[in-house]
Amino acid sequence: MPQVSLTALVAAVAQGDRLISFPTDTVPALASAPDHAALIFAAKQRPDTKPLILMGAEAADLWPFVQGTPAEIAGWQAIAHRYWPGALTLVLPASDRLPPALNPLNPTTIGIRVPNRAIARTVLARTGPLATTSVNRTGEPPLLTTAAINAEFPQVLTLHPAELEQLEQGERSPQTALNVPSTVLQWQDSQWHYLRSGAVEVDPLLLKGTA
Repeated sequence: MPQVSLTALVAAVAQGDRLISFPTDTVPALASAPDHAALIFAAKQRPDTKPLILMGAEAADLWPFVQGTPAEIAGWQAIAHRYWPGALTLVLPASDRLPPALNPLNPTTIGIRVPNRAIARTVLARTGPLATTSVNRTGEPPLLTTAAINAEFPQVLTLHPAELEQLEQGERSPQTALNVPSTVLQWQDSQWHYLRSGAVEVDPLLLKGTA
């Protein structure tokens, strides 16, 4: 069975040869170490035109992967401070630290996010930032349960139910997944563009303040 402990899940990421999945505040994540993101594209039969998201436990873990002017970075961080942890993905200019495998056709940009789910942040704090996306074949709806993920993707490691329960008991206010993808905003040509409407509605005044 692909259900494992948190320690085994983290070890699999470090080895780089296995995909993992864990709950988030939106839909479950399919994840790998950033430099092994090709595994995700292969498993999902995902075209290179659809980049992955870099997910981290804290905003500070993600800023080294983007670059901008001091004013731009201050604006991006203001939005992140307002909505992270949360279901908002920011697509920003990438720094030279970004592994090209996350966005093969345009490695100059990267989507970043900090999920509002303690289980996800516990995993990410142990692994470091991960390449992520939803768990599904391209063109099919996201899989929402561990059972469905194990059945459709038996090669993907998931957390054992007992481990999940223990981690959830450690949360002061356990989060329930929204089962709705994150909102995606892209910073391009010195202004914000909506790429996808999702679980978060961003204050238009805050967007204008960073443009």
